[in-house]
Order: sequence, then C-alpha cells, then structure tokens
Amino acid sequence: MNKGAEVLETGRSNKLQDFLWEARSRILACYIIIILIFVAFSIPAFRQLLFSRINERVQEDLHEQMDRFQEFAEAQQIDLEESSESGSDEVFQEFLFEEFLSRQLPEDDMFLIALRDGERYQSSPKALPEPLRADSPLINYLANAEQTLEGEQDFPDPEIDSVLYVAEPVEIDGESEWVFVVAHTTAGERAEAVEATLVIVEVMLVAVLLASILAWVVAGRVLAPLRLLLGTARTISESDLNLRIPVQGSGELAELATTFNSMLDRLQAAFVSQRSFIDDAGHELRTPITIIQGHLELMSDDPEEQQETLSLVNDELERMSRFVEDLLLLAKAERPDFLMLETVHVSVLTQALYTKAKGLANRDWRLEGEAKGQLVCDRQRITQAVMNLTQNAVQHTHENAIIALGSSRHKNNIRFWVRDTGEGITLDNQEKIFERFARIANRSRSSEGAGLGLSIVRAIAEAHGGQVELFSRPGIGSTFTLVIPLDPPSNRLSHEQNPNR
Repeated sequence: MNKGAEVLETGRSNKLQDFLWEARSRILACYIIIILIFVAFSIPAFRQLLFSRINERVQEDLHEQMDRFQEFAEAQQIDLEESSESGSDEVFQEFLFEEFLSRQLPEDDMFLIALRDGERYQSSPKALPEPLRADSPLINYLANAEQTLEGEQDFPDPEIDSVLYVAEPVEIDGESEWVFVVAHTTAGERAEAVEATLVIVEVMLVAVLLASILAWVVAGRVLAPLRLLLGTARTISESDLNLRIPVQGSGELAELATTFNSMLDRLQAAFVSQRSFIDDAGHELRTPITIIQGHLELMSDDPEEQQETLSLVNDELERMSRFVEDLLLLAKAERPDFLMLETVHVSVLTQALYTKAKGLANRDWRLEGEAKGQLVCDRQRITQAVMNLTQNAVQHTHENAIIALGSSRHKNNIRFWVRDTGEGITLDNQEKIFERFARIANRSRSSEGAGLGLSIVRAIAEAHGGQVELFSRPGIGSTFTLVIPLDPPSNRLSHEQNPNR
C-alpha cells in the first residue's frame, strides 16, 4: 500500500515537473516576473509622484492665501488713509489681523497664524497642532523672520507628517512687529495618496491576474504548432512517414513547421531509397544464390557436369563479389577518406585511360583530345569512373562501332569524356540511369551487372566536387562527360595519396 502511494506521489511530482518545464509555463512565469518587477518599481515612483504633486498644490495654496492677505492689507491701508478717522498703528494692525482672520475659512489642515513680538496673537482656526503652537521650535523660528520664509519640515507624528509653510513679516510705517504665517500639514493628503496607491496596486494585481490568464491562453494558441509538431514526431515511424504539420500564417513557427515538413520529406525519401536499395540488393544477391543452389542440388555424379557446375558457381560467386565490392564503394563514397588525392598530368592520365580502354573489346577506339596541365585528383578513382563509362559504351555498341575518349580544360574544370555511337538514351531515362540498380526499358544489355556502374561514376565525380554530364540522342549515340574541378573540395585535402591502397 505504501509502495503504491509512493508511486502515485512520484507520478504527481513528475507531472508537476513536466508542467513547470513546459514552454508555455516558462513563458508565463517570465511574463509575470517582468510585470511584477515593473509594478514593484512603478508603485514607489507613483507614490513619490503623488507626494510631489501634493506638495506643489499645497505650496500654491499657501502662496495664494498669502497674496490674499497682502491684497487685504493694502486695501485696508488705503481705506485708512482716505478715512478722516485716525488711530494708532497698533490698533490698525490688530484690526487688520482680526478682520482678515475672521473672514477666512481655511481648508482642512491649513492654518493662518498672526505672530506679534515672537508670540502668537491670533490664528484661524483657534486649535493648532503641536508643531504650530506658540512654544514650538518652528513657530519660534518663524516669529523672528525678517524676510519671507518658506519650506517644509517633517515630524514623526503620523497625524502631522510634515508641515509646509510660508511666513511673511508685515511692515506698517516701516516697522515690522508682526509675522503672518500660512501653514499646512500634509498627513491628510498623503494618507489619501497612499489609499489611492493601494487601490492602484489592487487594480494592477487584478490586471496582472487577468493578463496572465489571457497570456496563458494566447501562449497555448501560439505554441499549438509546437505541440502538433511534437505529436507528429511521436506518431511518425519508419513504416508511416506520411504525416505532415499544417502550416498556417507566417513567422518563426510557420517556418519551423515548414522546415520540419521538409525534413520529413527528406527522411521519407531516404527511407524509401533505403528500402528500395535493400530490396534491389536482396534481389541481386538472391538470383546468383538461387542459381548456385539449384545447380548444386541437380548436380549428378558425372565429372563433366560437375566441372560445368563448378565453373558456373565460380562465375556467380565472382559476380556476387563484384556486386558486394560495388556496394561497399558506394557506401564509402561519403567518407572523407574515400579519395586519396595526388597531382597528376592530365595528358598522361588520358593516354593511360585510352590504352586501358582499347583492351576491353573489338571497337573502333579513338583518342579525340588531351588536356594539358595538372590536376589534383584520385588517379585510381578517376580511372575506375572512366573505365565504367567505357565498359558501359562497350555493352551498348556493336563490334567495330566508334568509341572515343578524350579530355579538355574548360574554365576551372577538367573534362573527361567517353563518346559512343550506340543506341542512345531517351530524355526521360537520362537521369534514371545514374540511380542505383537502374533498369532502363527497351535497352539491350549484354552484361549481367547490377546497375551500379553509373551510380559509382556519379559518386566518384561528386566526391571530387564535380558532376557527370550526359548528352544522348536515340539512334545516334551518347556522350558521358566526367567534370572534375581543378580545385579539390576542402574536406578532401587532408587525405593524401596512400600508395598501399
């Protein structure tokens, strides 16, 4: 029971791990982290911005209130000068502050204070917070003002927070015994700003939650081709390579799907080619084995018949040996050490090829040209390729037919050609004949080969970085041209000639 519980717990843990490592989960996690970092930095900045705006507005209110007092004082001074009544300056000053303060109804947290000889004379409202009372250090500092003072002072009391103030000495007849102070505590406004910030935080968290849900859904839709690709990859097997991913729209994912489908096309072509290769190779090997087995089973005690059977068996075994060697050669063609490069004189090589070709059969052999200069190539592989071409020409020509060989230089290539006056090849079949185990309909063959000769020629040419060209007209003949670049491929340069090969 405990073991079952452990297995269940392990399964849940693995599922959670898989979920956390999903691309969608990681994208969402990064998205949320980025937003939260943005929120973490933006909220304090927003709070500080609100505090700055509050201070600016309060300062404007303080100056506006001070301007009102100055306008009121100037108006009262003019009225006093125009009036026939006279009184002492002291009486006028008392009247000025009492009259002004009685007419004002300050907004919340704003205080108007009249100071006389360093002491509070009157204020509006009457009740003042601790930092603005007569014996406070701030009031003592402002009471001695000889010029306009303004600023801000912080206090530990959360109900005060800080005090913004403007203090203006009042001169009447050149004497300054009074100081008018306009002050404002910021605790109320800042508390409202903090509440607004908290509301914004709540709204942003809800927005982050909703955005995360939306991002999860959108990420799922965006990554849907990846999941489809994964499902397709899991479904594909060697026996079923027909599935493809639907390509929708454009962009990276569409390009990925297109690339994946192209890879599947190449894999399918490779598997089909491999399967066809195995089938053809099996067929080519099965035929001589069947012949050998049949003749051995039917062989009698007659010595002459036994000798004929042994001769036939040896022929079939030699054919199988050549076939296996050809298969091995084609398999090695992609390897870097397939070629053993050396510098050869093209004219000398051409003459050697012509000499070897003349011994193949009774034909009208001709040497049509010899290129001058040197070529870096694998002499043995080039010889093998040209001999395959001449053998092919012999197979498809009659006795005394013309077969011509030659070489020439064209731009940066050396061209070795074999021309015959045989039956020719139709245009449809000209590409097929270079395929492995090619069987061309309506073409006579006097050889028991497996159809690998021209495949070997092409493999040798491509290993040198070149190609095989074919020009053929039915009833006139064919010309096979081996095109070899003067500059060998870079991946073959490190493999020098091995004389013991």
